[in-house]
Amino acid sequence: MTFAGSRDRVESQLVPEAGFDLDTFSVSGFPRRVGVGLLRALFLAARAPFACLRILARRKPDVVLGGGGYVAGPMVLAARLRGIPAALTEADAHLGLANRLAVPFARRVFLGYEIPGRSGPKYRVVGRPIPRAHLGASAAAARKHFALPPDEPVLAIFGGLAGAQALNEFAVSTYAERGPAVLHIAGERDYDALCPRVTRANYVLVKSTDRFGEALAVADLALSRAGGTVWELAATGTPAILVPYPFATADHQALNARHFEAGGGAIAVREQDLARVPELVAELLGDPERLQAMSAAMRVLARPDAAHVIADELVELARAGSRAGAK
Repeated sequence: MTFAGSRDRVESQLVPEAGFDLDTFSVSGFPRRVGVGLLRALFLAARAPFACLRILARRKPDVVLGGGGYVAGPMVLAARLRGIPAALTEADAHLGLANRLAVPFARRVFLGYEIPGRSGPKYRVVGRPIPRAHLGASAAAARKHFALPPDEPVLAIFGGLAGAQALNEFAVSTYAERGPAVLHIAGERDYDALCPRVTRANYVLVKSTDRFGEALAVADLALSRAGGTVWELAATGTPAILVPYPFATADHQALNARHFEAGGGAIAVREQDLARVPELVAELLGDPERLQAMSAAMRVLARPDAAHVIADELVELARAGSRAGAK
């Protein structure tokens, strides 16, 4: 298995660190405004399929999987031109622009959620693959690792890799001096500014962690954005207050949050309504039976086998492609 992507995106670091080969090509997303940036993006988009064709000629894969976003489109198109079966994944409750453009060239589209107008044999709702390392962590060991009290309710606050400024500011302003025990993963951007404001031992503020499974295990309740993390919250049965990023494309985080709210595992709160959250947190942490019911609902909504389902289907696509090529 090999990967392809952009040299200026996070995969250029993560893929080699994980021990896989990475082929890179130049491509960028389309700015929303007309200007030099859009012209440059169009120029790169026109060149990218040719670079992808060269990568495919060298690697000779049996199947191609596009992970969504503008990087995937040129590779899926190139796979179609070379007669290689290809599939797409969409983790959100809205099909992104790049995936909408690439759908005609894919034989299968794996969806995180049911999306109106996207049904039929090409589409399959599988959820989002999550790392196995994030499942099954011991709550007691995790609390010891993060130096959190073993027998008190813990609120975990997740804002994403870069950090969610509104959530970070809300968390520190509300809980830095008093409140429940907190594990707050702040992200890279805001961490240094937040640190001096935290004044109690059972508020644990970290920039990031490579032990996110244990971060999930400590939580009686999570306060989180509604991006990909929602699937990990569901798989671990973690009740959540979800605050969608208000500027996400097509408001897809709000759609994600509503899915888990409708299923009973989460409560969706708009960013402009963050003032509601302290009362909600107190209410939920004071009601273990309700948290237990939300946890059970999250597990019902979870799709922890998504990676296996996608892998099995990719093997079938590769076999079908081999049979077609042999005729």
